[in-house]
Amino acid sequence: MALSTERAAMRNVTPTMVSRVTSPLNDPAAIRRYDPHVLMSLPQSNDEQVRCLQEAIYHESRGEDIYGQFAVAEVILNRVDLPNYPADVCGVVRQNAHRMNACQFSYACDGRPDDMTEGQARRLAGAIAQVMVSGAPRELTDGATHFHTTAVRPRWSRSFERTGQFGSHLFYREPVRLSSN
Repeated sequence: MALSTERAAMRNVTPTMVSRVTSPLNDPAAIRRYDPHVLMSLPQSNDEQVRCLQEAIYHESRGEDIYGQFAVAEVILNRVDLPNYPADVCGVVRQNAHRMNACQFSYACDGRPDDMTEGQARRLAGAIAQVMVSGAPRELTDGATHFHTTAVRPRWSRSFERTGQFGSHLFYREPVRLSSN
């Protein structure tokens, strides 16, 4: 019985989790990845998944520094890796978008246009999205699956483990249940 419970728990271990514990800590490319000048020099992508991530980064974190924007991207991609969320970026950012003010990412269901009118912020969000969708390491949020601003305190935040703060956003990881004992 206990062994079957452990096997079930191990099925929830994602490639991202394995990568986090097996990747080297000092990555010289990481320094360049967080340089806005390097990012702004990258070509823009028309890939649908990149565009969905770009839109989410833009609307959820364009006022944050570069690390805060990468952290939001990590949350979305961490969700893609988990079985209880949609299996692609667009599915994650649009989850429950039909429910006014009750979706996963507030910009998707607030009733306002989703236009990205600030050109530089749009380009930076697009570059971050491209780098992250292309497989850049997720090293900022320690596997976070949720975030919120410091202005609110959602009920779920009391039972989730806080993994960090970037600017005005707090990041959390869902509790992992390994056993039913």
